[in-house]
Amino acid sequence: MRGEAAVVDQVRAAAARVAGGFGLEIFAVQFRREAGGMVLRVQIDRPGPAATAEESVSVEDCARVSRDLSAVLDVEDVVPVAYILEVSSPGLDRPLRGLEDYRRFAGRRIKVVMREAVDGQTYFKGRLGGVDDSGRVLVDGEDGRRHLVPVNIITRANLEVEF
Repeated sequence: MRGEAAVVDQVRAAAARVAGGFGLEIFAVQFRREAGGMVLRVQIDRPGPAATAEESVSVEDCARVSRDLSAVLDVEDVVPVAYILEVSSPGLDRPLRGLEDYRRFAGRRIKVVMREAVDGQTYFKGRLGGVDDSGRVLVDGEDGRRHLVPVNIITRANLEVEF
């Protein structure tokens, strides 16, 4: 069997072509063994600041990408074993990865966990203020203070669902 990393790379390329045809992009691809067998998970996203329920990836988007991607993977024989294909969105509480995401979702509520303390804390909840000129993430905390968090110490950051 081809290595799982090679399968993921080939699936990512095929999924990017399919999703791109619908104006979508690939957020993540995962191929792993689970209790029911091999599962291929593809998360799709809509480019731009969309992250509200109305603007984000729909069930119909997932169904279209799943149908077309399944056909492409079968024709190209990318996955050499039986598998279950799951296509979804990153969700409204999506993880943030990289400075572009911190810029893209400025103004949204966020939870940030750091491996080093900033202003005496390793965890903040608040409103994302974007990124400063030094590449630090700005978090307007629930404590009423603005915190400057170096992106390289962030271990996990997620949007919070707002209703």
